[in-house]
Amino acid sequence: MPTLLKRILLLLPVLFLLVLPPAPAAASDDVAKVVYHADFSDPRRFSAMLTSINNMVTFYQNELVDYDVRIVFVAHGIRFLTNDRLENTPFATDAALEERRANLRGRLAALHTVQGVKLELCDITRTGINLPADRLYEGVESVPSGVVRIAELEHDGFAYIKIE
Repeated sequence: MPTLLKRILLLLPVLFLLVLPPAPAAASDDVAKVVYHADFSDPRRFSAMLTSINNMVTFYQNELVDYDVRIVFVAHGIRFLTNDRLENTPFATDAALEERRANLRGRLAALHTVQGVKLELCDITRTGINLPADRLYEGVESVPSGVVRIAELEHDGFAYIKIE
């Protein structure tokens, strides 16, 4: 094989690298995205969920990983976003919740204000029981439909977690 042909064949891979467009830079895909679904009434289960979220964001912080963690509250989950007893509604509080309410509220507030966890409540749930928005804890954002919001987030690459 002539020397010139050998040189061309050796340079071909280099030429392809020069002609090909550069790979796109990493986008927001480097962000860990997780949505937790809270539609239950059990305060022990909610406590377990708060522990799970705290462990997750602590891990991400220690590993210097950007994250977007959200809790979407639907139906009975509204019980954990207000001090209102929700009497005469399907979501009325009970002794078990009242006993743990201050602790759960403090842990939820810390996750939101210190750790940046977003709190989103289904407005269908809130308006269905005529609860004024000003009765919700600070930092709770309203979404038109909780289940639609979860579907949108999953479509946007969020991992779905529901504590059983």
